Amino acid sequence: MARKMRFSSLSVFAVLFAAAAAAAAAAVVNSERSDTRFLLTDNSTGGQKHSEEYCAMYNICGARSDGKVLNCPLGSPSVTPDELLSEKIQSLCPTITGNVCCTEAQFNTLRTQVQQAIPFLVGCPACLRNFLNLFCELTCSPNQSQFINVTSISKAKGNLTVDGIDFYITDAFGEGMFESCKEVKFGTMNTRAIEFIGAGAKNFREWYAFIGRRAGLGVPGSPYSINFLSGVPESSGMKPMNVSTYSCGDTSLGCSCGDCPNSAVCSSSASPAPPKKSSCSVRIGSIKAKCVEVAVAILYVVLVSVFLGWGFFYKKRKTSPVSRTKPLVNVPNGGIIRRVNSRKDENIPMQMLEDVPQITNGVQLSIVQGYMSKFYRRYGTWVARNPVLVLCSSVGIVLVLCLGLVRFQVETRPEKLWVGPGSRAAKEKQFFDTHLSPFYRIEQLIIATIPDTHGKAPSIVTDSSINLLFDIQKKVDAIRANYSGSMVSLTDICLKPLGNDCATQSILQYFKMDPQNYDSFGGLDHVEYCFQHYTSAETCSSAFKAPLEPSTALGGFSGNNYLEASAFIVTYPVNNEIDKEGNGTKRAVAWEKAFIQLAKDELLPLVQSRNLTLSFSSESSVEEELKRESTADAITILISYLVMFAYISLTLGDTSRLSTCYISSKVLLGLSGVMLVMLSVLASVGFFSAVGMKSTLIIMEVIPFLVLAVGVDNMCILVHAVKRQQVELPIEGRISNALVEVGPSITLASLSEVLAFAVGSFIPMPACRVFSMFAALAVLLDFLLQVTAFVALIVFDFLRAEGNRVDCFPCVKVSGSNGESEQGSHQQKPGLLARYMKEIHAPILNIWGVKLLVICAFGAFTLASIALCSRIEPGLEQQIVLPRDSYLQGYFNNISDYLKIGPPLYFVVQNYNFSSESRQTNQLCSISQCDSNSLLNEIARASLVPESSYIAKPAASWLDDFLVWLSPEAFGCCRKFANGGYCPPDDQPPCCSSTGGSCGLSSVCQDCTTCFRHSDLQNDRPSTAQFKEKLPWFLSALPSADCAKAGNGTYTGNVELKGFEDGIIHASAFRTYHTPLNKQADYVNSMRAAREFSSRMSESLQIEIFPYAVYYTFFEQYLNIWKTAMINLAIAIGAVFVVCLVITCSFWTSAIILLVLTMIVVDLLGIMALLNIQLNALSVVNLVMSVGIAVEFCVHITHAFLVTSGDRNQRMKEALTTMGASVFSGITLTKLVGVLVLCFSRTEVFVVYYFKMYLALVLLGFLHGLVFLPVLLSMFGPPSRCVLIEKQEDRPSTSSQF
Repeated sequence: MARKMRFSSLSVFAVLFAAAAAAAAAAVVNSERSDTRFLLTDNSTGGQKHSEEYCAMYNICGARSDGKVLNCPLGSPSVTPDELLSEKIQSLCPTITGNVCCTEAQFNTLRTQVQQAIPFLVGCPACLRNFLNLFCELTCSPNQSQFINVTSISKAKGNLTVDGIDFYITDAFGEGMFESCKEVKFGTMNTRAIEFIGAGAKNFREWYAFIGRRAGLGVPGSPYSINFLSGVPESSGMKPMNVSTYSCGDTSLGCSCGDCPNSAVCSSSASPAPPKKSSCSVRIGSIKAKCVEVAVAILYVVLVSVFLGWGFFYKKRKTSPVSRTKPLVNVPNGGIIRRVNSRKDENIPMQMLEDVPQITNGVQLSIVQGYMSKFYRRYGTWVARNPVLVLCSSVGIVLVLCLGLVRFQVETRPEKLWVGPGSRAAKEKQFFDTHLSPFYRIEQLIIATIPDTHGKAPSIVTDSSINLLFDIQKKVDAIRANYSGSMVSLTDICLKPLGNDCATQSILQYFKMDPQNYDSFGGLDHVEYCFQHYTSAETCSSAFKAPLEPSTALGGFSGNNYLEASAFIVTYPVNNEIDKEGNGTKRAVAWEKAFIQLAKDELLPLVQSRNLTLSFSSESSVEEELKRESTADAITILISYLVMFAYISLTLGDTSRLSTCYISSKVLLGLSGVMLVMLSVLASVGFFSAVGMKSTLIIMEVIPFLVLAVGVDNMCILVHAVKRQQVELPIEGRISNALVEVGPSITLASLSEVLAFAVGSFIPMPACRVFSMFAALAVLLDFLLQVTAFVALIVFDFLRAEGNRVDCFPCVKVSGSNGESEQGSHQQKPGLLARYMKEIHAPILNIWGVKLLVICAFGAFTLASIALCSRIEPGLEQQIVLPRDSYLQGYFNNISDYLKIGPPLYFVVQNYNFSSESRQTNQLCSISQCDSNSLLNEIARASLVPESSYIAKPAASWLDDFLVWLSPEAFGCCRKFANGGYCPPDDQPPCCSSTGGSCGLSSVCQDCTTCFRHSDLQNDRPSTAQFKEKLPWFLSALPSADCAKAGNGTYTGNVELKGFEDGIIHASAFRTYHTPLNKQADYVNSMRAAREFSSRMSESLQIEIFPYAVYYTFFEQYLNIWKTAMINLAIAIGAVFVVCLVITCSFWTSAIILLVLTMIVVDLLGIMALLNIQLNALSVVNLVMSVGIAVEFCVHITHAFLVTSGDRNQRMKEALTTMGASVFSGITLTKLVGVLVLCFSRTEVFVVYYFKMYLALVLLGFLHGLVFLPVLLSMFGPPSRCVLIEKQEDRPSTSSQF
């Protein structure tokens, strides 16, 4: 979230140009103006008026009602000052020697006024010298009359005083002065000094116009009008003032590169701007395509051409059918052969008969497969004989794990959910909060007008809107929140940088937050005036004594057209604490809850009644809304479970005959299976809760659904496998045969899923890492329960059906025979899906042209998906995570629409060595004599290219301001009493009465002197001892008009003084701002740019530097999200490949599964690009999980193909007939019905990341598993594991398919 408040320790002083005008005439103030206006020329002065050594204004003849003095308009010869005055004048005005045209009183006035402007410019000596020369010449030049002409006078207490002058001055001087000063920074406000001392002038003429404007009573500026002219009347005998100017790149008075980026030394050392990252593109006619897209298209054309050429050539050469089987005489060592009948029954692919012929088909198994088959045969028989023991023991173990739920806790804090504790951003945040100060909490209101039919929003800067803002502020001030019996108000918790007033960012600050001042200050006219003079006019200063920049309190305007603003932005900064469980934080949270409730109940209706919109937020809003989200979709998720349960019950049961459906149905078995899924989830949560891991809302809402979707597949496959066995076999034989047939493939799929889910635990985001761990254990427990408890339940259910007992009511027995027994010794007839697979689906896929078309189509989509991947953007929109009806939805939309300033950015310097022996001071600062490639100069240079650096402004530098504050030129800042103690500026107590009134030269401070003379400093830098002594003074000094550079309030939290006595400041920060960030990509790119900049500076300066902004902790994951995704996907797919290879001992088979899984994942990425789904931890987890889920679409079909005899086409048909129906009904439809319900979710995150992605996964898995994979196997499948063997034994055997 963009945090946009700035503190300037500057008291909105007239600082600025009370100096400008006052310097010239000794101050400003209204006086009684005479009607007489005249021009003093040669003719009126007998040729003596405008000549060398002659004055146009000399001495002070009066003062206005506000106390500002006025010069006498009478000309007189210049005078010779006494030695002391001459030395004083020389110290400030070295260009003036000999006679002068000012008295000591005039000079003191000049000195007093320019001291307010000196701190702005002292960092650039050339600018300061040019600036002082202008006012020195105006006030004290002995040749004053040659370029000053009094044009009007007025009366003050009966005396004539100057009311207006013409100041003849060359354009060269004006241009030189402006060029030397235009880039000088005022770090305290992250802006240029010209904004304060020149009202943001764009050229020297605008600066002259600002200086020469006559100011009203009590308003900073010149007391009389000054008309700056460059052309002199020919007959006047006057000469324009043309004192030499100094360039900011001058070697003797040179400025830093930050203040003078165009100087030769700076331009030669300037680092090149980072190159703009532009993607390669190719234009084909009117179509502009990316290079990767063109390359993929060319690759596809080449591959398809080669493939089709091969296909037609292969078809042409194929003249005879391939033999169905190939007898194998020798069996490899270690191989295991399992016999099956050589007679094929089209409806019963694997069967066991009592009579075994002499030559039979057998399946050659790998060592692992052999052991698994033996295990499942013995285990199946044992379970069928001891179902009660198996059921009770397995459920009992799971229930023991569930006991950990007594320690169950839910984590809802965003920083704990989305930020890894070991991440760089988390460590940097911890360092910043611990060593400096935690970033303040933000409470915000955005009040906006409604756009008209043309989309144009009217201005909100109206009397009625401002009065509404006062009403809202009154209600906010009246909030009293109850915390532990005490009442908490805004003033108890708000940030107060410079006193007792909250640093509220609102245009009401232009009225000192007091509605009674609205009319007396001038209402709307005063607002307009403050928009232009917020830095200079004292009446525009805020209640907390700092300037309020309009862009921080307004939105919806362009450029500096503040009157066009369509939104008020009110920000309440609140004190923050490191300890989130401390009383300070809890008090703030209590107030924030009351604030949000007020906004909902009172402020929203109030604003809407004025035809305006209101959006609002508090620091704790996101966390509170996430908590509310936990119940937002409870009904949706419950319906999803019920729909899946209903489908499971129908799928598991037999509905061939309506008369026996109450016996053959499997509702109770389905319900029991769902309960086992729930138990596995609870056991997983219980285990991790017992070891101290907190759960998340995603776990509670998604994992049950996920495990149910995964677990249902195995339930269907197990039940269907038992049904395929001969009914006359005892239950032990049927269960044993079924487990041997499907147990290994279920094991393979489940282990692959567990490993794929477990890979997600490597993702650094806590919420997703915990989710992956919980899911992996839940899937593992679900698998174990399925092969134990669910198999026992199958035994009970089949015994129930054979005993003619009613489903759901097993105690009720009916007479007659059940459907299963009526079939005698035959297996059940194949269902509709099985017949479709055998008679329609498989024959179509066996057509050669269809095969070529399928391969080309799926290959095209995969390659297109690769090209589309470049369009996927990293990030996670906050609106998606929140419920659709959350009040924060509108707030986040308005943030991007109205905020005109980006989040604060701090460059944190660790272990800064300020000792005299170190060069680090000059490596960091940006004033005169600092290194051209110093940190602050480089920040200023980077701000010139904000489109690539994302840095909006030069940094506010406590170091620059401290060095300026120490400087002898800033004689109003660092001062000391005779006893060596700190002496504040003359406009602060005890030098000035705190009760108001005049702040003249106080007797208390009249003997104060500057802390240092130039001779006391080493190249204008303090020694180690001087630095240590004066830095605490600077940080505790209050800013005022006489010294705007003091550090209290502005830099209090930016320097750590702990342990600095050893010459090392362990932590300090330089504040700037990011550019406005509107998209997730902007946040990611700005963080990347800041880190690259800091890394470059750290390496160049050999100083530890890192950037910090409050949002970095949440966006760090996206810097390497693609790398994280690719690594995790590679590990997941690799794990599946290894499992397949170990179990099947077939590289060919494992490679085909690997190819199909990779295509599914790549295609899913392509779907994400088409649906504009961003890449984040949620989507990465989904991608990793897709590997595990997609395994089920591949493994069962591939395994059935591997153990079936015949040529590839026949084996593909057989595999689809036996397993295709189970994959479609038990895997595809099961997941589909559960996923479809999620589209009704109230939370966008479910719709986007669970409904859309899971739906795409199910459809892609179905198409690849039942269309592409069969075609691929029929063309390039591995050889059959079936072999012809002689009869080895006479005893009957049972069937096995694995």
